[in-house]
Amino acid sequence: MSTTQRITKLLIANRSEIARRVIATCRRMGIATVAVYSDPDRTAPFVNEADEGVALGGAAPAESYLRGEAIIEAARRVGADAVHPGYGFLAENAAFARAVIAAGLVWVGPSPEAIETMGSKLVSKHLMNEAGVPTLSSTDLTGLSEEEASSAASDLGYPVLVKASAGGGGKGMQIVSDAEALTEAVAAARRQAGAAFGDETVFLEQYLEAPRHIEIQVFGDAHGTTVSLFERECSIQRRHQKIIEEAPSAALDEATRTRMGEAAVSAARAVDYVGAGTVEFLYQGSQFHFLEMNTRLQVEHPVTEMITGLDLVRLQLLVAMGEPLPEEATEPFRDGHSIEARLYAEDVEADFLPVSGKLDRVDFPAYAGLRVDSGVESGTEVSVHYDPMLAKVVAWGPTRPEAASLLARALERAKIHGLVTNRDLLVRVLRHPEFVAGAIDTDFLTRHDPAALGRPLVDAAGERMAAVAAALTSQASHRLASGVLATIPSGWRNVPSQPQLVSYSGRHGVVDVGYRFRRGGTLEVTGFESARLIDISPDRVGLELDGVLGWYDVASTGDVAYVDGPSGPVRLTRLARFPTTEAAEDPGSLHAPMPGKVIRVAVAEGDKVGEGQELVVMEAMKMEHTLRSPRAGIVGTLHAKAGDQVAADDVLVVVTES
Repeated sequence: MSTTQRITKLLIANRSEIARRVIATCRRMGIATVAVYSDPDRTAPFVNEADEGVALGGAAPAESYLRGEAIIEAARRVGADAVHPGYGFLAENAAFARAVIAAGLVWVGPSPEAIETMGSKLVSKHLMNEAGVPTLSSTDLTGLSEEEASSAASDLGYPVLVKASAGGGGKGMQIVSDAEALTEAVAAARRQAGAAFGDETVFLEQYLEAPRHIEIQVFGDAHGTTVSLFERECSIQRRHQKIIEEAPSAALDEATRTRMGEAAVSAARAVDYVGAGTVEFLYQGSQFHFLEMNTRLQVEHPVTEMITGLDLVRLQLLVAMGEPLPEEATEPFRDGHSIEARLYAEDVEADFLPVSGKLDRVDFPAYAGLRVDSGVESGTEVSVHYDPMLAKVVAWGPTRPEAASLLARALERAKIHGLVTNRDLLVRVLRHPEFVAGAIDTDFLTRHDPAALGRPLVDAAGERMAAVAAALTSQASHRLASGVLATIPSGWRNVPSQPQLVSYSGRHGVVDVGYRFRRGGTLEVTGFESARLIDISPDRVGLELDGVLGWYDVASTGDVAYVDGPSGPVRLTRLARFPTTEAAEDPGSLHAPMPGKVIRVAVAEGDKVGEGQELVVMEAMKMEHTLRSPRAGIVGTLHAKAGDQVAADDVLVVVTES
């Protein structure tokens, strides 16, 4: 029998967009909020939006958001009576949950016992077998020799998956296609699992090629009610991490949906689950297999909220206070379709390399049916210490095609300046014929080259039009009046002369823009048969080029111009008229792409290497990154060793010509 304990002040033991998400619900419920924050997050939006904030100090998670004792002490200091863990960090840490409860605080989550049981993939698989939930064949590698591990993999049948028992988010996961690669894959999985979760336990699991990843949102209360709130499909992934999620799944009929929901409820009831949880399955050929249970709110929970009308954070708080699930949750209905895209600061063409730095501007269009859960604002500094996700952009539509179309257009029209993102990839996936047809699986980004999907949305012709807009607005300080310049900006001419010439570097190469105004304000642009200036200001221009009228928003930062036009976003760098010559660097220099820690150096000085061969493995922004040789040759000088902290652009290795 549960007892009711009201929550009046909630401490959120997390950061960024999930902290803002929890704050938003608390405001609607009249609950005060407390943020905890690291040094880099001192001025972050979530800190400013909370009623109070407590500094944890430090920068890296181990120095800040993973300090459970400091977080509980912060709750005591400000008189908070409850803790919401968000997701990630300590959200699935049973010891932290116990400590929160022992401190007399309300824990907004499942019991520590449920977290502990489901936190081990090995233990949870055994429990699911007992509960009659289908699972994939697997083998625990603890204590096994290389020969025994190889034999176990052969019994399962290649390819196999090496997984971290305490893992999640794709960390500590390696696909192995043959026996030769097994030993290194197991070592890498253990290394990643130990670094990410403090537990090096790994196991082998039967690998399904190209399944769909479908999960069920479950909810339980302390009064014995456990329900399914339908499924989400999360098959579009990179590096085993989800980037596009949707609800409902286009693959399920009602009978299968019911069976999966019942299996998920059985899984939750097996551990007396209370709160929000997600049971994940792999689905292939009308069969589904238990993957894992996440004992927390999921990143992708907004798509469930959009089709059910439920506020899952509100339900979490009600259940944590001992109240039963309300009727709208025990008898849920779904309406329409919702799709979420995760916007990351990462370079898709550089193998999804995370990017850090200042986000000069981020602005999404205000479309009906669009929701943005963002951890950033214009001017936010994206730190190297945390996950590079900037925002979750979510669209709802009466049908799946309408939701996909709305989301793609919203992303395309968003103004995102200052950092490279995966925006172009997301838009192209949402518009891909296979996605539109619902023919997706977890190998989508294996079958389709991410670098090709991540190419610029705007073609060379569109980039040239954007360059014209950038050139004109860079000169403009006054609007045109009645087709004639009211005041002639510097560099513009009102008499026949040679065109003004401005050169930009864009994604499609160098763009030269030549333009001039003749008497009466007539505009001539080199390369276009006709040009007409409709209106202009320093940050917006209306242009008609060869009979096509478009409006272009232009924002400049130094020599960089961001042009958001009819066909999408363009980034241009203005080239100097008289560039200086700099000393050429050895083309065999391998640079650190970002600040981080060197995990492993795979070569020694004097080694002969081929182009693309692994040289160094780094850890940065919660991920491992393999750096490869820029050319074939001989390792001349090593400037880094395992354990070194390196800065962005540091030279790590120089490969000389052989």
